Amino acid sequence: MISSANNAQIKNINKLLKSAKERRETGSFVVEGIKMFEEARKLGLIRKAFFSDELHEEWKIVNKEALNELDYEVVTDKVFREIADTVTPQGVMGVCSVKSCTIEEFISKPACRLLFLEDIRDPGNFGTMIRTAEGTGVTGIVLSKESVDIYNPKVVRSTMGSIFRVPHVYVDDFPGTIRKAQLEGVIFYATHLNGNQEYDNVDYAKKAAFIVGNEARGISDAVAEKADQLIRIPMCGQVESLNAAVAAAVMLYEVYRQERREN
Repeated sequence: MISSANNAQIKNINKLLKSAKERRETGSFVVEGIKMFEEARKLGLIRKAFFSDELHEEWKIVNKEALNELDYEVVTDKVFREIADTVTPQGVMGVCSVKSCTIEEFISKPACRLLFLEDIRDPGNFGTMIRTAEGTGVTGIVLSKESVDIYNPKVVRSTMGSIFRVPHVYVDDFPGTIRKAQLEGVIFYATHLNGNQEYDNVDYAKKAAFIVGNEARGISDAVAEKADQLIRIPMCGQVESLNAAVAAAVMLYEVYRQERREN
């Protein structure tokens, strides 16, 4: 049983929780909590599991079969509380393998729904967008390299498991990737104050991508120029713009509504 926060494995967990660089270099990240852990376990992503002493005793009785399948360590309840990233830890963490994708996998399909995110920085916003993406049938998320790390613990937690089901890829050349996708027939739509169509007056293409920009600055001029169509979301009052996650949800659910109507 691990009883010290100075244990090498515990230090490794702390590094993974705090450092995007460590996550990238090792190809791994941490999930915490029973629901997220179980989803990762069923997908075969768990490299190493860590149980609090209390939960381990419980699982030996009610979930012994799962324990037998895992490479795991038991951690004293005190140490587990020290390393947990949640206020009320549930007693289980897993070091998981990162799943890799390519942009070619997204754009080669005859129909696709893509979400292109430029310089998204807020973990909560990003996690919400990933959940919305799954709920509306998005087939892939493409991120600029400046965007927040998808395996940031706050992002992972806020996705409520959608992170395992919505593929994603980071790209170095965001405008260039848009052009590459356009050559494969993907039509790009971007919300913009200068949009010439309201979002619900557009018939969206079968191969479509939706661009959402930084929470404070929106979409850069260079990226806006690449979009096939600029659209706007009408608003009352003196509101100038919507939260990025809300704007994404409005657009994506309109596309999903159109698909349901056709089917």
